[in-house]
Amino acid sequence: MTETVERTSTGAILYDQSIINQISEDHFAPEGWLHSELIAGRLGSGGRGNTYFVGNVPRQFVLRHFVRGGLVGRINHDRYVWGGENQTRAFAEWRMLAKMADFDLRVPRPAAARYVRRGTFYTADIITVRIPEVRPLSVVIAESRRDEAFWGSVGAAIHRFHEVGVYHADMNAYNLQIDADDELWMLDFDKGRLRPPGTWQQKTLSRLHRSLIKVRTLDPAIHFGQREWQALLDGYFNASRSS
Repeated sequence: MTETVERTSTGAILYDQSIINQISEDHFAPEGWLHSELIAGRLGSGGRGNTYFVGNVPRQFVLRHFVRGGLVGRINHDRYVWGGENQTRAFAEWRMLAKMADFDLRVPRPAAARYVRRGTFYTADIITVRIPEVRPLSVVIAESRRDEAFWGSVGAAIHRFHEVGVYHADMNAYNLQIDADDELWMLDFDKGRLRPPGTWQQKTLSRLHRSLIKVRTLDPAIHFGQREWQALLDGYFNASRSS
């Protein structure tokens, strides 16, 4: 994967020419594509209304505008304090995705990223290649009960990410996605980074557990409980012992 950086009047664009050979600032708005579709879904799986499918089959992309969540997001929707080009959310995530691709991890392939600087603040966007036929874990387990083998494979896949030091700042039932072969993919690495082993691994598992419990409260019929969680942990720790 090769990096190309083009300067703009207000910032810069980082992209991979093997995926997108020509890029402009228009591509970082849904209106800049012939086809765009806001991603929406049940149980909160559609995000914050800041993510779109863009482009046409056979190759489509995912366009995401970086926005803040929580209480801060109510006051400051999408501005971040400038700390240098390499520290921008978009460039940092693009490069982390590229590194994870080198480890053959199931993550979206980064296509392009940009920042727009305005004084001491900036806004950011990222474009990734759309993964075919993936659905959020929250949706998959809402449709039918999955057996222990499925949950064990989810745990083993998470361990693979942890094994190479991938820290996901918000590992939840929406950012973990399942493809048609029941393989797990991980999305949205805003604030993610590579770290040495530590307590963060258990903390991210605990965050996922809270997310799954929350999803179940949104839909009491959802198929998740202690049996499923234990199967996930068994898969995780079995993979740890065999690595």
